[in-house]
Amino acid sequence: MQVILLQRIGRLGQMGDIVNVKNGYARNFLLPQKKALRATEENKKVFEGRRAQLEAENLSHKKDAEAVAAKLNGQSFVLIRAAGDTGQLYGSVSTRDISDLVTAGGFTVDRNQVLLDKPIKALGVTPAKVQLHPEVVADITLNIARSQDEADKQAKGENVSVVKDEAPEIETFSGEMFEEGSGPA
Repeated sequence: MQVILLQRIGRLGQMGDIVNVKNGYARNFLLPQKKALRATEENKKVFEGRRAQLEAENLSHKKDAEAVAAKLNGQSFVLIRAAGDTGQLYGSVSTRDISDLVTAGGFTVDRNQVLLDKPIKALGVTPAKVQLHPEVVADITLNIARSQDEADKQAKGENVSVVKDEAPEIETFSGEMFEEGSGPA
């Protein structure tokens, strides 16, 4: 299906571009969210008539997003989670958790605006991105710890996960004991 984009959409195009997308993507996402119009002759004329207005609105939203990004960029947020001794979380940190945390910190962020490269499943200091506008992205830091004390230690650069020292395994062979790597002569 051909659609006219009403705003910039990553990996798809800029405002005003006519692009081919799958029918379901257009019907279920782009059209209901008012991010695109069907590319008919009538809609092309309507778009050209509204183009200046849409660009002005986009510019206004972009300026607002840049102002928020200037305050949000570089912020660090502490998230307390249960984890094992090795630092492995019981579960993972989701985009909803991050958006709730950032919103509690005084910024209005929807979970769809949080960009994660991979799921967060371990304690530590992790970078994340918040996309406030299709052209504006803010970088934040997440400090995931079991307690506030651990979060303070992690912020200083200390490793809080416990690494267990494992004793070398001892094998038994025909009743005799040998250390690993040494066999019967």
